[in-house]
Amino acid sequence: MSKETMAACKLGLNGLGRIAKLSIWHHVERKYFSEIVVNIGREVGTSLADIAHFLEKDSSYGVLQNFLYGSRAGRVIEEIDEKSGSFMVNGIKTTFLRSNRDPAHIDWRKCGVDLVVDATGSFLDPTAPPDDPKGSVRGHFVSGAKKVIVSAPFKIKDKARQMPADAITTIMGINDSEYDPKKHLIVSNASCTTTCLAYMVKPLLDYFGADRVLSAAMTTVHAATSSQSVLDRAPKAKATDLRKSRSAFNNIILTSTGAAKALGLVIPEMKKIGFIAESVRVPVTTGSLIILALMIQDDKTNPVNRELVNGIYKKAVSHFPEGYLVFSEEQNVSSDIIGLPRAATVIEGSENHTRTSTVRLDLGSIASALKELESTGAGSTVSMDLGVIGKGEKFIEVPVTQSVIYGWYDNELGSYTNMLGDRTVSIARLMERTEHSPVTIRT
Repeated sequence: MSKETMAACKLGLNGLGRIAKLSIWHHVERKYFSEIVVNIGREVGTSLADIAHFLEKDSSYGVLQNFLYGSRAGRVIEEIDEKSGSFMVNGIKTTFLRSNRDPAHIDWRKCGVDLVVDATGSFLDPTAPPDDPKGSVRGHFVSGAKKVIVSAPFKIKDKARQMPADAITTIMGINDSEYDPKKHLIVSNASCTTTCLAYMVKPLLDYFGADRVLSAAMTTVHAATSSQSVLDRAPKAKATDLRKSRSAFNNIILTSTGAAKALGLVIPEMKKIGFIAESVRVPVTTGSLIILALMIQDDKTNPVNRELVNGIYKKAVSHFPEGYLVFSEEQNVSSDIIGLPRAATVIEGSENHTRTSTVRLDLGSIASALKELESTGAGSTVSMDLGVIGKGEKFIEVPVTQSVIYGWYDNELGSYTNMLGDRTVSIARLMERTEHSPVTIRT
């Protein structure tokens, strides 16, 4: 990642889970923000030194200084000051707040923080009022923030409510240009799975168009997360999915994903296509895989085959920001993807495959459907189609190709956190350009 000129602005991080911790790794390497203020909201260990210990060592990615500078590097955490609650991380002052968990009570204003990344996973409803008893993402505005990025998909609890006009879901390189700095205050960075999926789907939609994609299904073979249990435990009160309380490192566990729904927010054409999304958790700490299956209406003059599909991805690599989409013909395993910088998706070209067959359509059913459309006033086009159907024919055969595509992603640092870092810096830059423009803070 290219070095940038350090900005005078500070970055606020709410939480110190996997994404927040690795976001610190990203930003102390990048050195765009002059200071990072992390709200943990509780005491950690016995001293600030215990936070430093947690921050610099990671079971998946190794030691921070080795990540930054290689195996011979010395420690990059210095000047631990218990009184101020801060220490230097690779030359970047990092301050830790340990008092308040409710966003409305975090004193971002006093800390000089305008931009906050909420990585707690707890405040995902953009319709919740800032004084919600359980806390709200809008509480950050009360405590002084001007913009908030949420490191997860939005979840509106009251299904009768619509997405607020000042909230938007974006993925870098897909629809980040839809972000309006004068309008949008809360930005969801979607999820790691949606990010990978978007880069698998977008090249195909750009080439074939949504009308030729008859159906889609995906399964993410996903690494374990901290929401799972290391060992079996009793289910929580009113829990309906008993598998979530089973040991993550002894089982393959079926679960669910909202990736299909979230994908429609960043690629609206997907709303026209029937899409099923499933998730399977497996016993690895990071490194995940999406298996995407599409039914594509074939074209005899330009048949859909493996060479065509792989060619689409090879060309698409240059259409996205550098490094976001990678096409590989190597024989990869999940650990090969860990830490790969900025790659939203690594397409496993050697394993992609297609199969073309014919689908028999009942003309009687089609005629009935067209007559129903005609009765609703669909017009002369329907009448013309009805004229084509007939002459004693009962069925018509349509060539359809099933295409299976494999996409790797590092669901923690390599893919998601690095792209979240890009999203954070891009919004910070726009804030600097528009800082003198009037913005209405809706609370």
